[in-house]
Amino acid sequence: MSSPAKDVFLIGPGLIGADLIELLLQDDYTITTLVRRSEHAEQIKQHYPSAKIIIGTLDDFDLIRQHTASHSITIHAATADHLPSVEAVLAGVRERAAGGLPTIYIHTSGTSCLVDNSRGMYISDRIYSDSRPDEIDAIPPDAPHRAIDLAILAARKQLATRAKIIVILPTLVYGVGKHIPRLSIQLPTMTRFALKHGFAPVIGKGLSVRCNIHVQDLVRAYMVILRWMERSSAEEVLRNPYFFCENGEEMLWRDAAAEIGRQLYQAGRIEDPEPRNVPKELYPDLFGPYSPTTVGANSRSRGDRLRELGWNPREKNVLASFREDELPLLLAENEQFNGYAGVASSGTHVLKSLEESGLTAMS
Repeated sequence: MSSPAKDVFLIGPGLIGADLIELLLQDDYTITTLVRRSEHAEQIKQHYPSAKIIIGTLDDFDLIRQHTASHSITIHAATADHLPSVEAVLAGVRERAAGGLPTIYIHTSGTSCLVDNSRGMYISDRIYSDSRPDEIDAIPPDAPHRAIDLAILAARKQLATRAKIIVILPTLVYGVGKHIPRLSIQLPTMTRFALKHGFAPVIGKGLSVRCNIHVQDLVRAYMVILRWMERSSAEEVLRNPYFFCENGEEMLWRDAAAEIGRQLYQAGRIEDPEPRNVPKELYPDLFGPYSPTTVGANSRSRGDRLRELGWNPREKNVLASFREDELPLLLAENEQFNGYAGVASSGTHVLKSLEESGLTAMS
């Protein structure tokens, strides 16, 4: 068997993608990466001078399609909620398939698709495993990230063995970028909220749980999946489209809020360490109408397939990482904070359930 081509088109060299570049280069892959801002491009070039950088956005359909079509491997790590960029990738994959060229495509989704409407009031006993793909297939089509995942799954079915396509669903990602000090989303946003309002935020009683994964454990998982896809037949890859990635620990949202309150109190930045419930009028300073599901819901999963491939987590846990690595950067920030500006979640069924509970009304 001939050696697989080792040319990678990486969309999104952010918290995940930037550190993934290092591992790919160490394994002799050539990298072309799509970068939105020239300042970020300079950072990537400084640390990874052999990486080829193209400037563009996720809305540059033809640019993404062309580079997907000219690379044997495409990894989308920019966002789980941008359908046009995924459609551009799939167009490039189809172009390759029409020409008889094989493709590996790894798409980054997330386990927000598993969230419930617990609103911090209880721990769910529902635990998903990627070894049971039928349970994941049954997730409502209007769940967070699911519209994008379904578009990929439809293309996967259509292309069959002409392309190898996998969806990786990381749990809550935490940690700081290794060379480019980017932060994750949930706990840093909760911390910025606390610094602005003087208390650590919690949704409901904070009794729901979220699985999590350190960014360095996650990028190693991408490499394990990529190598498995390279050595496996297209028929084998086609059997199961999903990989969860989690470190075996579950974080109670109230414990996260208590740690944020304790650390900010010790740093002299707030007067009371005790977490408080967030009134809905302050949701815009968290994640808007998605606050109850982004930082207050259950999302429980087991990445059994990665462990079967020999992957195991080895980084510090989420609260240790927060204290030691993320908090110092957060305390040094001086920008005005008005809530998370990106898309942390999606899904119309989430909003519908929140509206039914009267939780999306804001002043």
